[in-house]
Amino acid sequence: MGRGDNFSSYHPGVTFLYFALVLGFSMIFMHPACLAVSLASALCYAALLEGAAVRRRIWYILPVFLLAALVNPLFNHAGVTILCYLPRGNALTLESVAYGLAAGGMLASALLWLRCFQAVITSDKVMYLFGRAVPALSLILSMAMGFIPRFRQQLAAVNQAQQGIGRGGPEQSRLQRMRVRVNAISILVSWALENAVDTADSMKSRGYGLPGRTAFSIYRMEPRDRGMLAWLLWCGFYITCGALAGGMDFQYFPMLRSAKVTPLSISFFMVYLALCLTPVILAGYSAWRWQAQGGRTEH
Repeated sequence: MGRGDNFSSYHPGVTFLYFALVLGFSMIFMHPACLAVSLASALCYAALLEGAAVRRRIWYILPVFLLAALVNPLFNHAGVTILCYLPRGNALTLESVAYGLAAGGMLASALLWLRCFQAVITSDKVMYLFGRAVPALSLILSMAMGFIPRFRQQLAAVNQAQQGIGRGGPEQSRLQRMRVRVNAISILVSWALENAVDTADSMKSRGYGLPGRTAFSIYRMEPRDRGMLAWLLWCGFYITCGALAGGMDFQYFPMLRSAKVTPLSISFFMVYLALCLTPVILAGYSAWRWQAQGGRTEH
């Protein structure tokens, strides 16, 4: 959790609903304004959660964006606005380029939102949300989410052990280093499978998933959680109504065409922006309130 992030402390049901809304809308709406709002908001929230480390995420996501933006015009030649002709005679159209950029933006924003989801919705929250309804699925999801950071730690430990016995050093050939990496992957897979079996046996011995089993939880729905839940539900309802009314439509083929811009359609985009920036707005308000009180905390 980031130092200034207050949204992560809300009830897991509230935070899960938020990510369900922003992820769903990000993958459905292909309007350039919606894509820009989603990508910018996801980047802001990722920066709030990870700080300067978000730069590494950008370098990972940038190739995905460029690949989607470049591949689509090479294979999709639909559209009426021809920019030029490729060496094989196929037309490069403005519509295919625009759709490639939109697809790349959608993938980039989805990856950023999923990264924020992983940072906020921890494994214990997944168990709380789905433990009673689908205990097997919630256990698998919780284990999968927990394996990611533990897998990295174990990989670092394996590499350090391999180097300690003189394997995988820079003085060895590429073939030798490749064999060491393959051996490290084999070790990690064996460790992951063994750890999964131990976790499953431990949960089974504790009666996990049995009918009538009770579970302790520290999460309680407080007034602020109810207020945030009402805000998210209203935003989701308003944006859905705007989408059904056609106020957020955008056509790429055969020509670029957007829905008519009206004060009502602008309100749909503004509400969508407010929804996506909700955690960032909360963090900014909390920081302003803390400064207004002279750095004092309320008791």
